[in-house]
Amino acid sequence: MTSAISQPSASDALNELIAVVARLRDPHGGCPWDLEQTHASLVPYVLEEAHEVADAIRHGDDAHLAEELGDLLLQVLLHAQIASEQGRFDLSQIASGISAKLVRRHPHVFADAQAADSAAVKASWEAIKQAELAERNASQAPSASPLSDRLASKVRGQAALAGAMTISKKAAAAGFEWDDMAGVWAKVHEELDELKEAVASGDRAHAQEELGDVLFTLVNVARWCGIDPEAGLAGTNRRFLDRFARVEAALGGDLTGRSISELEGHWRTAKAQIRAEAVGNGEPLS
Repeated sequence: MTSAISQPSASDALNELIAVVARLRDPHGGCPWDLEQTHASLVPYVLEEAHEVADAIRHGDDAHLAEELGDLLLQVLLHAQIASEQGRFDLSQIASGISAKLVRRHPHVFADAQAADSAAVKASWEAIKQAELAERNASQAPSASPLSDRLASKVRGQAALAGAMTISKKAAAAGFEWDDMAGVWAKVHEELDELKEAVASGDRAHAQEELGDVLFTLVNVARWCGIDPEAGLAGTNRRFLDRFARVEAALGGDLTGRSISELEGHWRTAKAQIRAEAVGNGEPLS
């Protein structure tokens, strides 16, 4: 009989990965690329890996998700290694800090507090978080804009679209809200008109500002309708790529020199094919 190959424990596997990252950052024989990295240079990779984790979750692909979570974990270890080399903090401090935070913010699990449902848990979490913030800020002068300060801190690590939704929800909860959906649509049209004017003016900086205003207002539309703008845009990206791949295939992979009318024709054909396939498979139309 052959015995099954035993898998390393989580701690053994993590220790091995920590050793690999340390070797990559070893000044004597490490990887030149890894040695050049800083916290700042790694920011795009952290964001990219986080988005790829989200994409794997949306697709329900466990193998892909495990791989992408590994890539994200690598980013955490790289940042810990860089900080450790500079004597600022290390992975043990990161782990101890988040463990202590979880225990502190879950008194219904680790102490005698009660939380009947997830809504109660969220309320307790926010209350504890605000108490922690107040304690940290006790030595500072009171802020004249406490909600804005909290929001700025909350959204600084979020993607722009997610940050816009966070700001929109918190501002609305504080009373900064339209009376009805008609007011939201009116704002959308107002911002669209301003974007058109900015684009026509040729002022790119102004056009970019106005584009941001349009997108922010559309996030408010999403909030009013109870829909997720991030998931909506991710779905559009997938559908576009699916249709675009079919257009490319129909043209042998070469779009060079094709007229827009020809490309539009192939696009409509691809869209119709996908729709027919969805109907045949009993899938919801989109």
